[in-house]
Amino acid sequence: MNQRATDKRDGSSTEVSDASAYRETSGVFNRRASYVKRLTFVLDVTAVGLCYLLAMQLHEWFVPNNSLNVRGNMQLLPVVVGIFAACRVIFARRVDIRRQTVGSQSMSIVWEIAITVLIALMLIFLFKLESISRFVIVIFSVTSVVALNGLRRAIIWWQITNPSAAKHKSRILIVGSGGRARKLAAQLDESSVWGVDIVGFLDPKGESAGRREGDEILGHVDEISQVLRDNVVEDVIVAVPRKMLVDVEAIVEACEEEGVRLRFLADFYEFKAARIRLTLVNGVPLISFEPVARDDSALFLKRVVDVMLVLLAMPLLLPIFAIVALAIKLDDPGPVFFVQQRIGLHKRKFPMFKFRSMVVDAEARMKEVEHLNEAEGPNFKMKNDPRVTKLGAFLRRSSIDELPQLINVLRGEMSLVGPRPMSIRDVELFDKGVQRKRFSVRPGLTCLWQISGRSDLDFDDWLRLDLEYIENWSLWLDIKILFKTVFVVLTGKGAV
Repeated sequence: MNQRATDKRDGSSTEVSDASAYRETSGVFNRRASYVKRLTFVLDVTAVGLCYLLAMQLHEWFVPNNSLNVRGNMQLLPVVVGIFAACRVIFARRVDIRRQTVGSQSMSIVWEIAITVLIALMLIFLFKLESISRFVIVIFSVTSVVALNGLRRAIIWWQITNPSAAKHKSRILIVGSGGRARKLAAQLDESSVWGVDIVGFLDPKGESAGRREGDEILGHVDEISQVLRDNVVEDVIVAVPRKMLVDVEAIVEACEEEGVRLRFLADFYEFKAARIRLTLVNGVPLISFEPVARDDSALFLKRVVDVMLVLLAMPLLLPIFAIVALAIKLDDPGPVFFVQQRIGLHKRKFPMFKFRSMVVDAEARMKEVEHLNEAEGPNFKMKNDPRVTKLGAFLRRSSIDELPQLINVLRGEMSLVGPRPMSIRDVELFDKGVQRKRFSVRPGLTCLWQISGRSDLDFDDWLRLDLEYIENWSLWLDIKILFKTVFVVLTGKGAV
């Protein structure tokens, strides 16, 4: 979920959670949507199989002089159907007549068929399946796209014109009558594939007693039992601030007696969460408010990519390590590596490795040059630092001094891409709480600031880019940053 749990469009501070918190997946608020989704999947897979058989028949009609190897081509039928079914599951395409345009739905179908055909052609090439007719593959591609689009239009037409469709809408009663309750109602209707039926609202304050505003406000919260008895209700959603929930037990008991599902709007504390989710720990329900949305599968893949890239690069980098180590020893007596405690993920400390680019007692001499700091904010930056050795200046300019941090990547303390790990000194000088949000992700060798000016940026811009990366992270963004970092390092732009 990429949107915030609070809606910032009108600038108010007490807004309802966004529709993605209640987005209809597998028929959360509408069982008919789940049924239609499963039916569409079965019909589409069947249609793909029939289109392949039709393509074989069309081959017989249009190319009569070129006999078709029926047995060989039939062997590809279950493979094609299986690949298409896997694509549909992976990409989770769904019928969405309320938000998807006809064009976007058609492109989804074209994309699925294109991937299916591409994988099939790769298998034909790898296993040298000479008996498979390319004409059949081409005709199958065209007929399947036409058939699936026609089937999709038919399903949508059936849903729109079917008089019984309205009977299957989920009927929802909302506890609350203010702005957040009405915004929730609008968002539920917008996010539901086939729409929902809002039965009405219950006023928690009693200010609407005696005035019903049509049939929208059905009564006071104390009247919930009577309202549930007099109306068809499947879900009750409590959409009032925590301070207004005086008698929650009465609501719970009423829903339990009537067999109605009860839900709570998960923004009691107006926590600006990127993701809200419910987990169970030995049967104990826990609501999690995550300020940074994390996709565990994507993060695992990010870790796999980090390790693989480092291991693949090691045969090329090890000779460089040896040469640099020897050069450091010859240039200035002392250790090859500089090891400093840095603050990493969740503010855990870890030893960060670098090739030593300063004199041995550089840390002890920090107070001598502190007043010469050229940077604004907690970080220290100085172009002509007297503590830097002759070789160290080159290592810094070329970023070779950062290479040992690949060891930190293998150890799991860092990633290839992420906010730069900061020293304990710099972190202690943070003057804004939001600056610590950068510790919610694993630090990295490079990030947006590296490709946007490096040391030429002031601390505020540096922080802004780190937060931008955290909030918009994706594997594709990491790939772009890595490629751009190579260019920046080669040009030496912004290096100190």
